[in-house]
Amino acid sequence: MAYIKFWKRIKIFPGVYLNIGKNGISISFGPRGVKFTIGSKGKRFSAGIPGTGIYYVDQKNKSKKKTKKSNKKI
Repeated sequence: MAYIKFWKRIKIFPGVYLNIGKNGISISFGPRGVKFTIGSKGKRFSAGIPGTGIYYVDQKNKSKKKTKKSNKKI
């Protein structure tokens, strides 16, 4: 299965980036190796060792409203 991804990062200030992708936009703060991101999917903190591929990510998703189930009798 093939698919196309779209992603663009724009540097606003040193350590501050605007990220634009297919699913929305977000803004990231922090130096290399440590980032705090706020976007349409919620808030995310990530920290890692640059150049190693080792990193830690903690994501807090936005809460969705709970819907009531209908009690239909058949």
